[in-house]
Amino acid sequence: MTPELFFIPLVVMMAPVLIVLIVMQYRLRRARARYQLLTQLADKGVELPVQLVTESPGEHYERRRALVLIGGALGLMAMLLALPIRLNDGQGVGSLWGIGLLPLFTGLGYLASWWLNQRERARD
Repeated sequence: MTPELFFIPLVVMMAPVLIVLIVMQYRLRRARARYQLLTQLADKGVELPVQLVTESPGEHYERRRALVLIGGALGLMAMLLALPIRLNDGQGVGSLWGIGLLPLFTGLGYLASWWLNQRERARD
């Protein structure tokens, strides 16, 4: 195997892993800094408000997550249908489009949850 045939897929496969690791490292540092600030405030005897102690997710995090999952699922399904690659048995990769159904329906579930929460807030 030539080095190019090994290196290119390795870089392509490692890029998403590195991105996830970088995001996780950023969140870890942010949480550590936050907790360090909270302990310093508690050591000084300052009463901590509940909003500062608890992490509240964004107001529309369910909607955002739903749209990302739905978009990613539709992109995955379209990519699998468009690829001209054939498997060993002669069947096209397009027959694997169903893999995108899991993130699609997960995204639809998040969207339904966001919509139901909006209705409940409007009622209150």
